[in-house]
Amino acid sequence: MILNTFNLQDKVAIVTGCNTGLGQGMAVGLAQAGCHIIGVNRSDATETQALIESLGRRFLGLHVDLARTEDIPGIIDKAVSEFGKIDILVNNAGIIRRNDAIDFSAQDWDDVMSVNLRTAFFMSQAVARQFIAQRSGGKIINIASMLSYQGGVRVPSYTASKSGLLGLTRLLANEWAHENINVNAIAPGYMETNNTEALRCDEQRSREILDRIPAARWGLPEDMMGSVVFLASRASDYVNGHSLAVDGGWLAR
Repeated sequence: MILNTFNLQDKVAIVTGCNTGLGQGMAVGLAQAGCHIIGVNRSDATETQALIESLGRRFLGLHVDLARTEDIPGIIDKAVSEFGKIDILVNNAGIIRRNDAIDFSAQDWDDVMSVNLRTAFFMSQAVARQFIAQRSGGKIINIASMLSYQGGVRVPSYTASKSGLLGLTRLLANEWAHENINVNAIAPGYMETNNTEALRCDEQRSREILDRIPAARWGLPEDMMGSVVFLASRASDYVNGHSLAVDGGWLAR
């Protein structure tokens, strides 16, 4: 039956940046579908852990500064030691810095590019090596953005990183599909997260955004659940290098 292909019972997923917001929503969605979760965060993920364990799933929380790629081998080792395998990676962790391009600093450029793009690549590389060693294949899901398609304003490094992530998704899909590794992306639209708080508090800007979204609302973390479960499951076995927009119709307007 087709619904059985969405079943993730006893799969093991690494989700970065899952202590709040979209990452938490995706981690809980994967757990609802049957996954055990390894949450990789810079800060405590107690709330996420409680939500996942209430579903009868296991949660391993790792405190890691994802700007440091040196810590990635340790993440893989702990995941395999605890669960014996890895099946899914969700590269969700990301940061944003806002300033006019004319005044944007090298530090703000490097910080964002490091976490959003460099770390996503080396996490994917490390997990893909594990998939190949397991001879199991696996699923890698990168979290892109509307700014993977559009320029945006006052977020040059964020735009560059998310545009780069879309290209990286395609490249990795090209190289690893023959290993039974699916690499795809989800591009969230305007969501109620910490990153958009300033926009939502700006009444004029918020109204301009809502006026363009056909669904006429900001997205919620639970709006990401269906897409991440699909891309993590056997239902998407022939989907490679694709970016799925979850945007309330923003790109269609």
